[in-house]
Amino acid sequence: MGELVADVLVVGGGPAGAWAALAAARGGARVVLVDKARCGAAGPTARGPVSLWYVPPGPARDEAVRQSYAHGGNLGDPDWMHRVLEETHRRVDQLIRPGYRGPGDRPARITVAGDTYLGRLRRSLVVAGVRILDHHPALQLLVDGAGVVGGATGVRALGGTDWTVRAAAVVLATGGCAFLSGGAGTDVDTGDGLLMAAEAGGELSGMEFSNAYSLAPIGHSRLAEVAAVPVPGVAAGPDPALHSATLYDDSGAVLGGGQFGSRAGAFAALADGRRVYAALAELPEPLRVQLAPAAAAGRVLLRAVAEGTVRGGGGLRLIGYDCATTVSGLFAAGDVATREPVTGAAGGFGGQGGAWAIASGAWAGAGAARFAATIGTGRMRRVRPVPGAGLNAVPGIDPRAVVGLVQEHTLPLRRSYWRSAGSLHDSITELDALWPVAEFGLGGTGADRLYARQAAALLAVARWTKYSALARTESRGMHRRTDHPAEAGDWRVRLVSGGVESVWVRPEQPDPGAATPWADLTSA
Repeated sequence: MGELVADVLVVGGGPAGAWAALAAARGGARVVLVDKARCGAAGPTARGPVSLWYVPPGPARDEAVRQSYAHGGNLGDPDWMHRVLEETHRRVDQLIRPGYRGPGDRPARITVAGDTYLGRLRRSLVVAGVRILDHHPALQLLVDGAGVVGGATGVRALGGTDWTVRAAAVVLATGGCAFLSGGAGTDVDTGDGLLMAAEAGGELSGMEFSNAYSLAPIGHSRLAEVAAVPVPGVAAGPDPALHSATLYDDSGAVLGGGQFGSRAGAFAALADGRRVYAALAELPEPLRVQLAPAAAAGRVLLRAVAEGTVRGGGGLRLIGYDCATTVSGLFAAGDVATREPVTGAAGGFGGQGGAWAIASGAWAGAGAARFAATIGTGRMRRVRPVPGAGLNAVPGIDPRAVVGLVQEHTLPLRRSYWRSAGSLHDSITELDALWPVAEFGLGGTGADRLYARQAAALLAVARWTKYSALARTESRGMHRRTDHPAEAGDWRVRLVSGGVESVWVRPEQPDPGAATPWADLTSA
């Protein structure tokens, strides 16, 4: 392919990337979109129904914002929530809603078929003139002498040759990080964009809210097949459908209580070593038919599947409504960006994640187009790849060894669902010791560079999550400390993190206390 020149480069072809590319093209920019897999056919959205936070203007929207703010541990921003709801409402009516509203939709959200939704977005991109490069994973950002991002370089997955796209602005929409846990569609969510941005000096926020889990049945050979079963009114993946059934442990005790109801009870039981079941008869019919062969005594044995930051809240820190990051020329959309302004400490459940992909994608694409228009593409602009981990020509370590150690410290519930200073210190010690080895030992040639780079990204994300979790000495939302079990009044503050060789964490601002302009939202 050689080298391409564009106004805006979008890295990632999921819903956030597609919306970003579409918005940039409609803003008059020449747009290239590169995707690790096939744009419109990969990622969690492509695996089943998708729930979107969709509330018309009026009292219902105000109430949805109030509930989301309280549910998120008071770390969200109602202004951002209102903007997301307004943007989603407008965009859904434009492109998605006709013919896709499910009969079981709740008043605060609608459900769309993920594959149909992405298919329509891809067709819209083609009509808009966006150049789509499938199976072109990005490995490094390009920056000029002032540190302004000027494109990216990567490798063709089919053939292993290099590619380069020079652009005046870049939108990262590479998704979150699920640590290769096996969750449906999350095989492409390995934290690549987070690492590339951090290497360029980008900051992250909310990385302690990275321990999202879902429930999946044991005994089904392919989790993805269960996740793809269409269940009206149910979000992507089997987890929400399983929660329509009664959940109970070995003793027959019904699991429930806590902030997240039966979900919290199930995960707590699994973390304590107990088995958890769902009543087969109470599952939606499509899932009941699929799971009946693996059920025993009318019940389905469940397991926890880590989803990391994919349904968590952490990601690249944003500095404005245009979704600009702390690196000039770099924008972020979807799960690669922090969702704290919308979800707070609770993560992207209940349709917020799908709505955030739409809104942040549209804002980031438009923002990138405006930024590109101010500086011009500049064919003669001198740019260089940002040095990064795992890019050595001669590998000295197997990526699988790195991935295995990372998973030991991120996938088990005892390591991530429940946290304590002791376990976090243990994880940090081992992960930090591995970093120099991985940084200089990972590498290869051709397409093998992708696997080395993914292993480095998984390790980097794991370190940011552990350091941030150690710094937040309280329990809030999905962040649970056994040694600090209560929510602390002086911890209503977001944590910013960054660094690659040496990880750092600091508060974004002093605790706002009760004098916040949204204090009354929690008492309404």
